[in-house]
Amino acid sequence: MTRVLVVEDDPGIGEGLRLNLELEGYAVRIATTGPEGLDLARRWQPALVVLDLMLPLLDGMQVLRTLREEGHDVPVLILSARGDEADRLRGFRLGADDYVVKPFSLPELLARVAAMLRRAGRSGGTAHERWEFAGIVVDAGTHEVRRDGQPVALRPREFDLLVALLRREGRVATRTELLEEVWRYEADVVSRTVDVHVVELRRKLEPDPARPRHLLTVRKTGYRLVPG
Repeated sequence: MTRVLVVEDDPGIGEGLRLNLELEGYAVRIATTGPEGLDLARRWQPALVVLDLMLPLLDGMQVLRTLREEGHDVPVLILSARGDEADRLRGFRLGADDYVVKPFSLPELLARVAAMLRRAGRSGGTAHERWEFAGIVVDAGTHEVRRDGQPVALRPREFDLLVALLRREGRVATRTELLEEVWRYEADVVSRTVDVHVVELRRKLEPDPARPRHLLTVRKTGYRLVPG
């Protein structure tokens, strides 16, 4: 049974999520503090974490930062009353996979959870999809990226974004297209989400991230990837 960890200090929200997630067929555990959530994420190894930000003892951003620094790639959906763009962008920079603002639509939240788990479970492409450019090798079948022979650690969304650009073979991808293709829905994900993830890809793949040669911005439109 697929495991979902809910880190939420509001008992009404936490138990409501537990009930509805269990009705969807998931095994659910609740943590009500940051340290408890971090401990359960480490020991229970959930397939997905629903994470509040305003938690006792250790806030959600610190929990997320610690998980990513320790190498945990579990998908994380932030669920918070803090809906400012700055908070969302900080969450994505720290490695969140999705961000939902309270008050929220329960059916939409359940749909996002299901979509995130589908993304986490898929291979990322067929085995024959493989690209090489400028010392970088991207293998969609094994979900591996190497730069000058060394492995590059990409988060799932970063990898999916890179593959989406590679598949276009130099054609421009708009931010809207990338949001729909990589994030799989249109609702309230800010367009700068794409920008944040492109910045991270440049940092990991470009020789000079400040002067990118391959991951190029197309002004007022989106991005394209130029191999040469």
